[in-house]
Amino acid sequence: MPAKTTKPSEDLNNPYGYSDMDWAVPLDPAYAAARAEVRRLSVGEEGTLSVKVKECVVMEILASRGLQYGVEAHMRRALAHGATKDELFEAVKAAAVPGGGVAYSVGVRALQALEQDGAFPPLPPSAPARRQRGIATPSPSTPAPAPRRRSKAATR
Repeated sequence: MPAKTTKPSEDLNNPYGYSDMDWAVPLDPAYAAARAEVRRLSVGEEGTLSVKVKECVVMEILASRGLQYGVEAHMRRALAHGATKDELFEAVKAAAVPGGGVAYSVGVRALQALEQDGAFPPLPPSAPARRQRGIATPSPSTPAPAPRRRSKAATR
């Protein structure tokens, strides 16, 4: 398994800091250059999608394949291009539908690893917890609505 990255690389030929990419360059420089060009064309600055969005797509494909070290590297690059912790988590949740439990758990573990490394700004101490949007199971403190009774006129 390639070495885990700890920060985004400044090297445009290896923006994720994967050690195997650097290791292979002397073996076949032409192939390494071709891969760098494909990387530039697929996740570089050009194109309709932002680098942040491209990185979210890549990281969740890797998450669905169980490749946490790659997810962390791509999350770091997405962060470097303006992604927030909430956006990364939303991408993880979106990937959980087609990618299953592995995509979710690998994505969450990668987020936890980045948090432990200090990749996210600390939350203010008095920040309220976010509420979930959409319809979910009611909270225990919310009483269930009473069943409606039919009037006698409706039963005739």
